[in-house]
Amino acid sequence: MTAKIDGKRILIYVVLILFTVLCLAPFFMLIINATHSHPDIQKGFSALPGKALWNNLNHVLHNDNLPVITGLVNSMIVSVCTAALSVYFSALTAYGIHVYNFKYKTQVFSFILLIMLVPSQISALGFIREMMAFGLMDSFIPLIIPAVATPATVFFMKQYLESTLSLEIVEASRIDGAGEFRTYNSIIIPLMKPAFAVQGIFSFVYSWNNYFLPSLLLESKSMKTLPILIAQLRSADFLKFDMGQIYMLITLAILPTVIVYILLSKNIVGGIALGGVKG
Repeated sequence: MTAKIDGKRILIYVVLILFTVLCLAPFFMLIINATHSHPDIQKGFSALPGKALWNNLNHVLHNDNLPVITGLVNSMIVSVCTAALSVYFSALTAYGIHVYNFKYKTQVFSFILLIMLVPSQISALGFIREMMAFGLMDSFIPLIIPAVATPATVFFMKQYLESTLSLEIVEASRIDGAGEFRTYNSIIIPLMKPAFAVQGIFSFVYSWNNYFLPSLLLESKSMKTLPILIAQLRSADFLKFDMGQIYMLITLAILPTVIVYILLSKNIVGGIALGGVKG
């Protein structure tokens, strides 16, 4: 019996290791190729690091046609603001739907779920025309403010509140004289720390990798985000096409998302017990 259990455990570990290798292999290839020059990459993949790391990095950071540092800063501003607004106001919306009983409560939540099914590409043309009418083209505002209403995040937050938040806590806070926003900011947000961490990662990564809307809204070189710069570098003509620089720029684009995950993953794992409400 023990040998059979050990055999199953070994098989599970082998499968997990295999999946881990398959998931990490593209990142390994990306980092290795970022250390090779364009001619070396054309010869085929090599598992050993090359000697062109600093050369590729120097060319990317000092490319006159691609303001990479500015693109990194722009992407960071948009992604951080988008993630912060998304998780805060989506959780506030979910809190209101969960705690308050009002007419058409079910219909309101169903409408939010319905919006989740509408692709952003369908409303893009109308959104762009609206931003042109408001004079908000070539601005970060259209990329940040709409994050206040994120249906998918509202849905996740509501499901999390239903499984963790006891309404007695809210009632006790009201009896103690705390206002609604005081209750939300001081009591609800600490309880929702794991949910904030999860959705913060998702919102940050989605905004960081977003190419569609920024490419339609941002026009000047100083306002462009990193995905636009990557697309511009990839679309360069044959004489200026450098695979080493492309891999290096993609590596630089991935690093912030990895750092954000590392910083928030502790809250995802360690905060689960703190986020639960024991009856």
